[in-house]
Amino acid sequence: MSNIQLVENLHRLRKAHHYTQQQISDLLNISRQAYSNYETSKRTPDLDSLIRLADIYKVSLDQLVNQTCAGNGIINERKGPFTPAMEIDSADTVYLTKEEVALIQKYRMLPPDERQLVDKLLK
Repeated sequence: MSNIQLVENLHRLRKAHHYTQQQISDLLNISRQAYSNYETSKRTPDLDSLIRLADIYKVSLDQLVNQTCAGNGIINERKGPFTPAMEIDSADTVYLTKEEVALIQKYRMLPPDERQLVDKLLK
């Protein structure tokens, strides 16, 4: 599972700095397709690539990965709109909106028979 905030920031920062995917992939020494996979959340950059990307855009790793990036490339000081969570079976990080967190909390408070109804509705 990809970090939604990172995916959005990679695209916004690249556009704000007027880079093409090819130019960024050349700086990372990877193929354009490999870099495209970062922006489409098909792959997550490794730590070395994240460090290099943060250096290219002159931001910290925390800003690149966790904070909302404005369209002009400036990182806002507030955290992104998502709450990090962990999917237990795979240990993947999942990012949830406030509404999704509220729904999960309400679901957990339901009695078993009402949970079954919700499960059926969602299937």
